Amino acid sequence: MTRLQRHNTDALYYPADLADPKQCAALIEAAETRFGAVDILINNAGIQYVAPVEEFPADRWDAILAINLSAAFHTIRAALPAMQQRGWGRIINIASVHGHVASTHKAAYVAAKHGLVGLTRVVALENATRGITCNAICPGFVLTPLVEQQIDDRALQHGITKEEGTRALVREKQPTEKFTTVEDIAALAIFLCSPAAANITGTSLPIDGGWMAQ
Repeated sequence: MTRLQRHNTDALYYPADLADPKQCAALIEAAETRFGAVDILINNAGIQYVAPVEEFPADRWDAILAINLSAAFHTIRAALPAMQQRGWGRIINIASVHGHVASTHKAAYVAAKHGLVGLTRVVALENATRGITCNAICPGFVLTPLVEQQIDDRALQHGITKEEGTRALVREKQPTEKFTTVEDIAALAIFLCSPAAANITGTSLPIDGGWMAQ
C-alpha cells in the first residue's frame, strides 16, 4: 500500500516550468480543475548561483529572479481570486534567512528572497479581511542539493573533507551547529495552516538555528 493510499490522499503531478508565467497560471488552473479548489498554496521552488556581482552572469540573475520570486507572484495572482470568493486561503512562501540578511556572492538569491518577503507582506495586507493569510518561512541552512554543492566547493577550496566542510559551514552561521530539517519546515507550515494561526499574517518566520540572533 502506498502512502497516498494509506492516508486516502489524491495527488496530481503537473510538470510546469515556473520560469514561464503562463505555465504558473496553468498549474493553478490544473489543480483547481482536479481538486475543485486551491485552499493552500506553498511556493517552494528555488535555484542558486554563486559569484561576485561583477562576475555574475546576467542570464543566471534573470533565471533566479524568475524562479525564486516571480513564480510566486504568478501562482499567487492565479490562486487569489478563488480564495477571495470562498473567503479562506493560506499562502506560504518558502523564503530564506537571506530574505533578511545578506551573504557575499549571492546577489540574485538575496535579492529574490528579500523580494519574496516583501511580496508576502503586500499580499497579507491586501487580503487581511478576507480570511486569507500569507506568511513566509525563512530557513537557515537545510541539507539540500544546493547546500551540498556549497559544502563540496568549500571542501575543495580548503583541502578538507566533506564532513569537515559541513561542520565549518553550519558553525559559521548557525549557533546551534545543526541543519534545519525538512520536517522542521513542514511542521511550521502545518501550524500556519491551522486554526491556531488564523491571525498570523504578513510575517516572515525564521528557522535558522540562531543565525539572525547574532
